[in-house]
Amino acid sequence: MKKYTLYLIFGLVATVVLLLLSGTILDALFSGQTEFANEMYNNNLYLMTTLFSTLYAWVLAAVFYYVVNSVSFSRWYHWLIVLGVAAVASSVTAYTYCDGIFVDEGVDFGDQLFGFAVANLLVEAMLFVIASFSMRWWSSNCRHTPIPE
Repeated sequence: MKKYTLYLIFGLVATVVLLLLSGTILDALFSGQTEFANEMYNNNLYLMTTLFSTLYAWVLAAVFYYVVNSVSFSRWYHWLIVLGVAAVASSVTAYTYCDGIFVDEGVDFGDQLFGFAVANLLVEAMLFVIASFSMRWWSSNCRHTPIPE
């Protein structure tokens, strides 16, 4: 088994672990109020927002390495732009999704939800890095992005 395949397996396992421990990890990163955390757990929002983050990270990394896959778009700052897009999109999605659920319930967690969105941004950045280093090895033009071998 090649080491690149091990990187992919490690990335997938790390992602599954994050999905399984999403509530614990996000609650630890965002040490919000107990009432907010209870509502997040009761509505299964930690798992849903982590699923959104996982999808954004793996799909946008795959788009960067296999769809765009251009020599002229293979610099570290191009990768950083895609990471930023993934992080912002994931945070906005998490905020709007959770806010929609809370509005339906008649609960207002504006400040806590903003802090949670920032914590989600950090998780998304970590997931994007894991996804990038898991799949970049098979890209024909971008496999050296963001850090050369």
